[in-house]
Amino acid sequence: MQPPSNRIVSVAIVTAGSGNYLDKCLDSVRHQTFHGLDVMVIDNSSGHRSSKEACSKFTGVRYCASSGNFSYCDSLNKAIELSEGQYLLCLNDDVVLQERFIEEAMRGFSAGEKVGMVSGKVLRMDARTIDSSGLFLSFSRAAKERGYGRKDCARFSKEGFVFGVNGAVAFYRREMLEDTRINGWYFDPDFHFFYEDLDIAWRANRKGWRCYYAPGAIAYHARGASVRQGRGLEKPFARRYLADSLHIDLVKNRYLSMIRNETLPGFLLHLPGIFLYDLFSWGYILIFKPRLVKKFLIVSACIRQALERRFSRGEPR
Repeated sequence: MQPPSNRIVSVAIVTAGSGNYLDKCLDSVRHQTFHGLDVMVIDNSSGHRSSKEACSKFTGVRYCASSGNFSYCDSLNKAIELSEGQYLLCLNDDVVLQERFIEEAMRGFSAGEKVGMVSGKVLRMDARTIDSSGLFLSFSRAAKERGYGRKDCARFSKEGFVFGVNGAVAFYRREMLEDTRINGWYFDPDFHFFYEDLDIAWRANRKGWRCYYAPGAIAYHARGASVRQGRGLEKPFARRYLADSLHIDLVKNRYLSMIRNETLPGFLLHLPGIFLYDLFSWGYILIFKPRLVKKFLIVSACIRQALERRFSRGEPR
């Protein structure tokens, strides 16, 4: 397959200014073999100074400071609206791309007219451990990263179709983003952080769009650098290291993604897996973080609203 030519690719990097990651991320974008990039940084940091200084080192980078307390999804929506490309690569600032990443990933879009997403091979910073080789929807209706935490091997070097793309290194076709847009947004603002990648992948699959895995497109991700406490970097069982607000998002957004996308037959089929996942998830909260129960009840209004919108639209059940 040959990569599409004369197409602008927009690269949107969202940063909260935590850690010293943005410099390396921007440097890896600068050294891409694919040309014609439209690069922007959406800065959600409190002071803006360090991120702005990092951007000033690189020619042609558009810098956009958030005027308010933007969530990750708000930032992505803003980036898409400001972007110019027919393809959009959304990056966390804790990601570093191999120099051929975009060139190799663009080949994935040539796998078919309905390829709306491309996933590269995302490794941990040790360059040996898989962080994601494609996003999948698990039996419990949770997000599942293929190969997560396993050593890289030949199995992960085979290209092909997967369900979706990891949100840290997410490559989208603009046509797909426009086709799946709802209520004026691409990424649901109620999600804030977590599951936004599964939600849009699920929504896209329902509309006939597909995701292609291009293993030649390699990126490195410092898992958890953006959201976990320092001691939780690249460690398993992420919820142990999450702030309360992020832990609530992790729980809430799984429900939102199911409400937005699941059918009634699908829900009934996967009910055992859903029940077991919730039993574990809420058991952990009740034993180790009971304070989250009250906080979850406070934000549960958006779940009720999602249910009301789902049934009022008369979507397939």
